[in-house]
Amino acid sequence: MSTGEERSRGQVRMKQVRRALTVKNELVRQCMGEILGTFILLLFGCAAAAQVKTSRETKGQYLSANIAFSVGVMAAMYLCKGVSGAHLNPAVSLSFCMLGQLSWRKLLPYSLSQLLGAYLASGVVFCIYYDSIMTFSGGVLAVTGPNETASIFATYPSDHVSLQSSFLDQVVGTAMLMTCILSLGEERNTAAPPGLIPPIVGVIVLGISTGMSSNCGGAINPARDLGPRLFTLTAGWGTEVFSCYNYWFWVPLVAPMIGGVLGTIIYLVFIEWHLPSVEDTQGVDEATDSDLKPWKVPYTKEPKGKWESTVIKEESL
Repeated sequence: MSTGEERSRGQVRMKQVRRALTVKNELVRQCMGEILGTFILLLFGCAAAAQVKTSRETKGQYLSANIAFSVGVMAAMYLCKGVSGAHLNPAVSLSFCMLGQLSWRKLLPYSLSQLLGAYLASGVVFCIYYDSIMTFSGGVLAVTGPNETASIFATYPSDHVSLQSSFLDQVVGTAMLMTCILSLGEERNTAAPPGLIPPIVGVIVLGISTGMSSNCGGAINPARDLGPRLFTLTAGWGTEVFSCYNYWFWVPLVAPMIGGVLGTIIYLVFIEWHLPSVEDTQGVDEATDSDLKPWKVPYTKEPKGKWESTVIKEESL
């Protein structure tokens, strides 16, 4: 058999395998994308946190984890944006439901998929750093104290921070996240090139995490916190991961959802509803307009006549 015939048969087999493994259901495909995307995000971030914690900051510092989470966001978006939209965060999914860019019936499946991805990533990080975690903690998986290791995975408040401050911290952080990313694909504003949206979102996350993570870890993502917290519950840290700090665990679950809604409203009221419509731009002298706005991106109109942002939205598959 010639080399060409072998190659041809191999290609046929690959097509058959691909056809057999291709998921036909759109929602299932999207959930698979969210699982893998959130897995990548948490794998990057929690692995960096484990390295910093167990090395007692001799192999990285607090900023290392912030950078790793931001790179994880970028990598995850490049990976699964074409399949699921790369929400990676229930607060983001809720905001896109509000904007009509995601069906409400998909909010729960998306959120559960993100939660599962975060849980699985925590398990992988625990396996990778098992020896280091046990050496650092003396074999005791503690939630509080000088040798605690639970904060490698979930977020916890600083001892001096009040409940009100930590709740406000999460609301403001998530609101800023949504306010900033919603503008990235708006062609009536200063739209970013689609291929550069993931690194830009990563930089936005880095800015928020470096400026607003001292109080309580800067979760700004319910799945990023609850998934790892559930893992630590099942992996040996016990129920204290939920009961510590007077049952504080609900703050990174509820506050980011409120912050996401607030950030969406801020963007709509202050920016979206004041952008020029198609009718407002008709008849404008192109040379003058180009001189005034050299960064302007040409308008494109959806087939149904509805203007939509292209940032991290649900893709048409």
